[in-house]
Amino acid sequence: MTEKKYFCCPIDATISLIGGKYKTKILWNLVDQTLRFNELQKIVHQATPKMLTQQLRELERDGLITRTVYPVVPPKTEYALTSFGLSLYPILDAMCEWGKDYMAEEAPEETTTAVN
Repeated sequence: MTEKKYFCCPIDATISLIGGKYKTKILWNLVDQTLRFNELQKIVHQATPKMLTQQLRELERDGLITRTVYPVVPPKTEYALTSFGLSLYPILDAMCEWGKDYMAEEAPEETTTAVN
C-alpha cells in the first residue's frame, strides 16, 4: 500500500486521483458495469494499450477500481469500480452535465477569434 498523501487544497486531492488523461473516461464507463480490458480499449480508443494499462494500474493503486484476473486460457481480466470509486459519481456526473451544456452552446467568442 502506498503512503497517504497530504494536500493543502481539496481540488489538488481530487485531481491527484482523477487527473490522468483517460481516467475520468474509464471511471465514467465503469459506473454501472464491469468491463474487460478489450472493452475498455474500444471505449478509450485514443489510448495505446500501454497508456491504458498505466491508467488502470494507477486507478487500482489509488483504490478506485478493482482488477480481477481469472485463471483461464486465454486470460480474462475484469475491471470494476470500488465503493470509493463509486463515491466519485456525483463529480463525474456534474462534469458530464457541464460538458453537455458547453457542447450545446456556441463556442465562446474568444475561442473563435483568429489570431493574426
